[in-house]
Amino acid sequence: MTRGPDGDEKSESRTPPSRSADDRAVFSALLEDSAEDLYEHAPCGYLSTTLDGLIAKINTTLLEWLGFTSADLVGRRKFSDLLTVGGRLYHETHFAPLLRMQGEVSGIALELRTADGGRLPVLVTSVVRTGPGGEPLLIRTTVFDARDRRAYETELLRARQESDRERERLKRLNATLQRTLLPPTLVDVPGLDVAAHYHVASTDEVGGDFYDLFPLSSGTWGFFLGDVCGKGAAAAAVTSLARYTLRAAAVYDPDPAVVLTNLNTVLNHEYHGDDPRFCTVIFGVLTPDGDESGFRVSLASGGHPPALLLGADGHADHLPTPGGQLIGVLSDAHISTTTVRLGPGDTLLLYTDGLTEAHSGSAGRRYGDEALLEFARDLAPTTARGAVKAIRDLLDTFGTGVDDDTAVLALNVPRPPS
Repeated sequence: MTRGPDGDEKSESRTPPSRSADDRAVFSALLEDSAEDLYEHAPCGYLSTTLDGLIAKINTTLLEWLGFTSADLVGRRKFSDLLTVGGRLYHETHFAPLLRMQGEVSGIALELRTADGGRLPVLVTSVVRTGPGGEPLLIRTTVFDARDRRAYETELLRARQESDRERERLKRLNATLQRTLLPPTLVDVPGLDVAAHYHVASTDEVGGDFYDLFPLSSGTWGFFLGDVCGKGAAAAAVTSLARYTLRAAAVYDPDPAVVLTNLNTVLNHEYHGDDPRFCTVIFGVLTPDGDESGFRVSLASGGHPPALLLGADGHADHLPTPGGQLIGVLSDAHISTTTVRLGPGDTLLLYTDGLTEAHSGSAGRRYGDEALLEFARDLAPTTARGAVKAIRDLLDTFGTGVDDDTAVLALNVPRPPS
């Protein structure tokens, strides 16, 4: 309240805040935006058709997208006439029947033919309008421009195809690299049958399992089987280093314990920093057993699962190589050694832990050393090829339960012909 010149109290008059000229123009345009104008220039296409599809009404937006005039289409063309050949077939076999049964069909991807012969990808929703008694009167259809979406889907498909091609290239590279880490063939040892197998758990990464059999001086042969920690290119580099170190060290001094000690020194020297690398290995030397048919085998183990001896008498057991430590971790790793004679019918089986750590059965339990021993006892006596085939069949029963690559090497002294 304020006082006037005469002292009387007078009420203050409040006036609404004034709008700017631009605001008034926008507000006026909104008030004048008629329903018809909203229909004609909506950000999507609208059309109405009779029940048989004849176009009765179509908005300006859709006409501009297609490049037609209202006179070109209204009362002259059916909605299905605007579709491509494939779209017309889909409309007749799926779209129209569903619309009759359900009264509505939403978000169907189709392509419309434009006046200049081009194609317009769209998303279509149609609804049947009914009368007071529920009788169908006409069909209302909304059309959304899907060109941006189609371009996105095309780019997404291209990227996926490129990714698939890159994955295939990587698989081929991994397979080639894996082959270079294994001997192409095992040498022929007189009086001995040999078989080997490498089971690849995943083609996406190179595994670290390795094996070899090669001649040494004085009619002896060296062999080894090992498993590098990890996968991929880094594991492949350690695998390559381990293979060539073992062969070179065996030529210098074939004593199995000395060979593994040399490998331990090399790995410990090369990978002693923040990224230590190590492996488990069994190395052995085969020496013909005098005038008798058979071989004397000297073995050394560095943290590797013990080899299995499947006897000609049907007995099978692990060879005692306890306490061997991982190769490459400690500068003075303990190496476990043992000797055994392979006579006619005996088979020596070496394997990596991908076999015993596989998950078997519906419960997904680890297969384990004891289960493998029982398997070997049921299998003995056998040949080198028989042992490897049995292990391959066993791995196949695990399916996707084999998480790690598995290498198997079997040495067998054949029985003399009866």
